[in-house]
Amino acid sequence: MENFSTLVLAAGLGKRMKSRHPKVVHKICGKAMIEWIIMNVKASGSDDIVVVVGHGAEEVKEILKDSVKYALQEKQLGTGHAAMLALSLLPDKGDIMILTGDTPLITADNLKEFMKFHSKKNNAVTILSAIINDPEGYGRIIRDKDGNVIKIVEHKDATEEQRNIHEINSGIYIIKAEYLKKSLGLIKNDNIQGEYYLTDAVEIIKEMGGRIGAFNVKPEEVMGVNSRIQLSQAEKIMQMRINYKLMDKGVTLINPENTIIGPDVEVGIDTIIFPGTLIEGKTVIGEDCEIGPNCHIVSSRIGNGCKIEYSEILESQLGENIKVGPYARIRPDSIIHDNVKMGNFVEIKKSVIGKGTKVPHLTYIGDAEVGKNVNMGCGSIVVNYDGKKKHKSFIGDNVFVGCNVNLVSPVKIGSNTFIAAGSTITDDVPDGAMAIARSRQIIKEGWIEKYNKKGEL
Repeated sequence: MENFSTLVLAAGLGKRMKSRHPKVVHKICGKAMIEWIIMNVKASGSDDIVVVVGHGAEEVKEILKDSVKYALQEKQLGTGHAAMLALSLLPDKGDIMILTGDTPLITADNLKEFMKFHSKKNNAVTILSAIINDPEGYGRIIRDKDGNVIKIVEHKDATEEQRNIHEINSGIYIIKAEYLKKSLGLIKNDNIQGEYYLTDAVEIIKEMGGRIGAFNVKPEEVMGVNSRIQLSQAEKIMQMRINYKLMDKGVTLINPENTIIGPDVEVGIDTIIFPGTLIEGKTVIGEDCEIGPNCHIVSSRIGNGCKIEYSEILESQLGENIKVGPYARIRPDSIIHDNVKMGNFVEIKKSVIGKGTKVPHLTYIGDAEVGKNVNMGCGSIVVNYDGKKKHKSFIGDNVFVGCNVNLVSPVKIGSNTFIAAGSTITDDVPDGAMAIARSRQIIKEGWIEKYNKKGEL
């Protein structure tokens, strides 16, 4: 199949969304609707793409950058008018695929089949259609008694008889360039809305002698997103596609209906993902892991054999055979090496944790490099902020940090050292030393009896 050009109509505001932002920038599974369209168009074989923008044009351009060409429709005077404004950017020969920016569920595979059908039938126009139970609001495909497509009638202009037709126009077409350019010069706006309909071009092309065809797909493929309710419906469909694709590749999702995974996430075989888990961005998870329940992971790399429960991992790297949680939080730019154990209510911020280290519970490590086989006692804290600046600390290998220890940065703790419980360490500790930084315990025998008699110290 030869390369072809694509026109995407994305100028509308989408009043039913009740938003300050253009409809096509609203997200489905973490990507703007217009991103899904462009991604699938490119995957189907088209790199020459023109997007017609209007309301919120700068927002759309900020998302798509320079990956496409742009035409501006300042006044929304219909789909035909939008296509007219893009003519100078489109080729004079070949095929032009036209899509709307609010149909994000169309797949690259179906777009490929759509183009193959168009080429095989040698159509002047091929309409992407679907048969739906409730066609309210959609244009209807009108056929003659032999089943040939005659024209498309918009819902608001259709007769009662035509409104009973269930084959609808998706607003997606492939049109030969020469026919498109000729027909756009002939369409008129003598309709209820006073708009130039691209659908009228189809009837004009028919009158020119061009062959009209329709390629039928499943209704969900051409579902338009015009409201917040439809946005949520599309989100559910897209999420199930992502989840089922992962399961087909050997990943277990205990409850796929209650698991949210982004389209760019990669997961290795035999990993189990429990309900309530949200995985976003360009996250890569290895094999034989257990993730969840109720985890949040964003743009992180997680090695094989890790177990993470009730925890959050943000833009960080984890090695293999690491246990995290419950209720741990790993903040951006952290690196956790193999065989680390990180337990209840632990927070790691922009730190490196060495192989085999244990951070069992109630610990904060910020801006630090922690060596191998370190034990961080309950309630230990790397105090990285002095009220104005963040400072970095270093902890060597084989260090035992007792409970309720404060390591006040910047400080360097040597290898094979022991930090006594309750200490506040402000000076470097050399290798092989023990550090104690607390008041000496005082015992006053008989004190309580004297207190009870006198009622005072």
